[in-house]
Amino acid sequence: MTVEHRPDSERRPSPLSAVPEEIPGHGLLAGRKVVVTAAAGTGIGFATARRALLEGADVVVSDWHERRLGETADKLRAEFGDQTVAQVVCNVQETSAVNALIDAAAGELGRIDILVNNAGLGGETPLVDMDDDEWDRVIDITLGGTFRATRAALRYFRDAPHGGVVVNNASVLGWRAQHSQSHYAAAKAGVMALTRCAAIEAAEYGVRINAVAPSIARHPFLAKVTSEELLEDLASREAYGRAAEVWEIAATIAMLASDYTTYLTGEVVSISSQRA
Repeated sequence: MTVEHRPDSERRPSPLSAVPEEIPGHGLLAGRKVVVTAAAGTGIGFATARRALLEGADVVVSDWHERRLGETADKLRAEFGDQTVAQVVCNVQETSAVNALIDAAAGELGRIDILVNNAGLGGETPLVDMDDDEWDRVIDITLGGTFRATRAALRYFRDAPHGGVVVNNASVLGWRAQHSQSHYAAAKAGVMALTRCAAIEAAEYGVRINAVAPSIARHPFLAKVTSEELLEDLASREAYGRAAEVWEIAATIAMLASDYTTYLTGEVVSISSQRA
């Protein structure tokens, strides 16, 4: 049998190429206490905090940018006035600040059930043009920040009378090659390895650790660090011919944080409409 492959220009649009409406909350995280790093602004972190609230959780949002963090918290409070939305400024490059975040979140919420590690930094620089400072900064924020926050959370969960969940934000670039992304890809591959190894250690504390690996999710901050041409090209390669909405990423994070995935740990879930 001969299988005919149409060129991209002749392919019919997928029924899933249209952007779907955001799904309502279903109480997946009702009563849970959630901490989200790098939640200020309009990206995946904000969408994750909002999804946690939609699913019934109380939330601490954290970011290094104090003004944007305050605006984010105010926006969430305006929408979810009956739920707790607290804010804690934190630079994930500083161990003392990360430890203080976990302590402050536990104090604000009464306890912590879920940590979402969203902090990360990218950019477009060919390896031959990259200096040590840029490499170190991307690795330290993206991988080092995830390490520091996960460590602080595990120390909290180890001594708490309940288990917990950690969800890390990785990237399909931990698997795929992309020009000018060696620092970011190396950091995200490290997040994946950290997720797997930490999950084995965390099991004895009743803690699950998983990660998501989005391909491309469009939001204003991404447009500041990535060219429009590259974003359009990456989106066009997806099976649906579009980038993900940030709420689609956040919904998967909420699923991993919920009791629908109680036997899942040490895994990286690709959020992509093409092969990882």
